Amino acid sequence: MKIGILINEGPYTHQATDSAYLFARAAIEKGHQVSRVFFYHDGVNNSTRLTEPPQDDRHIVNRWTKLAQDHGIDLVVCVAAALRRGIKDENLAPGFRISGLGQLIEAGIQADRLVTFGD
Repeated sequence: MKIGILINEGPYTHQATDSAYLFARAAIEKGHQVSRVFFYHDGVNNSTRLTEPPQDDRHIVNRWTKLAQDHGIDLVVCVAAALRRGIKDENLAPGFRISGLGQLIEAGIQADRLVTFGD
């Protein structure tokens, strides 16, 4: 099954990002394909390389980067939501790219399921 994921919440303020990451990993382990993760609203905060959590905490941004590199997942950040939050190309973590809502629509069309995390 081809799965698209939409994340609407930031990395350390809501369980949505952790749940989405664990869901994506589990889906891949079961043989499904996660084709695209689209970060929207506060979810764009998952993409910034400026994130520096304490050493004893999980590094959510790095988790997404590694998962994308290991499994060819397209990590797309909504341009309008990113700019509203001061996120530009130069401060994106590796593996993330900025694009428009058309990428979310395309993910919904091409995937068998589009799973949303967060409000």
